[in-house]
Amino acid sequence: MNRQKTLIMGVFLAMVAATAGLINHTKGNQKMGAPGVLTQAQPGQRNLKVLVPEHVPGYSAELTSQPQIVLDSLPTDTSFGRCLYTAPDGFQILLNVVLMGTDRTSIHKPQVCLTSQGWRIDDSASKVDMLAMTKPFPYQLPVMRLVTTLQTEIKGKPTVLRGVYVYWFVDGNKFTARHVQRMWWMARDMLASGVLDRFAYISYFSVCEPGQEAATFERMKKIIIESVPEFQLVPRGETAMVGEIR
Repeated sequence: MNRQKTLIMGVFLAMVAATAGLINHTKGNQKMGAPGVLTQAQPGQRNLKVLVPEHVPGYSAELTSQPQIVLDSLPTDTSFGRCLYTAPDGFQILLNVVLMGTDRTSIHKPQVCLTSQGWRIDDSASKVDMLAMTKPFPYQLPVMRLVTTLQTEIKGKPTVLRGVYVYWFVDGNKFTARHVQRMWWMARDMLASGVLDRFAYISYFSVCEPGQEAATFERMKKIIIESVPEFQLVPRGETAMVGEIR
C-alpha cells in the first residue's frame, strides 16, 4: 500500500514539474502574433491605436475614448478603437474594438461586461449568425448576437430598453464568434509554436424599444458589412481559419 502511495505521489510530482517546465518554456519563448485589425503606433506608449472607420455612408461618426473604469481594469498594453455612428433619424450604433497585448486578460467573456452594467441577456433570443460579407471578397463572417434587456428610468419614468449586441474575435489569420474556440486556439498555438495569438474583440451595440430587435439587427448588419472591411485585415484569402459553428 505504501509503495502504491509512493508511486502515485511520484507520478503527481513529475506531472507538476513537467507542467511548470512547460509554462516556463512557453513564457521564455513566447512570440506575439500579428493582429487582425488595422493599427497605428502611438509615440511613447505601449499600446496601439486601432483605426476604426470615421466615414460610413449614411452616418455621422464620433470617435470616443474608453471609460476610465475600463482603462483602469485592463492591462496597460491593451489597445482600443471606439466610434459612435448616428443616422439622420437618430439611430445609433457603437463600435468597440479591444486588442490584447502580451496579457491575455485584456479580453474576457463579453457577457461579463454586459451583466455588470445591468443588462440581462435573453439566452433564448441570442445565437450565432453568419453575415454575408462582400469585401475584400465574398465570405461568411460568424458573429454572436445577444439580445439584452435593461430596466431603467428615463425622465423619472420606469422604462424597459432592449439592446442588440453583436461580437466576434479575430487575430492575424482566423476569426470566430465563440469565446471557447478563441481560448482553444490560443492554448494550442502557444504550446505548438510559442506564439501568443493577438486577438481583437470586436463588438457593435445598439439600443432599441421592445419589439424592434429584429429591425435593429437588420440595420446593424448593413453597417457591419460596410464598415468591417475598413479595419479588419482578415480574411486575406482562403488561408483564413473560421471557428466551428454549432
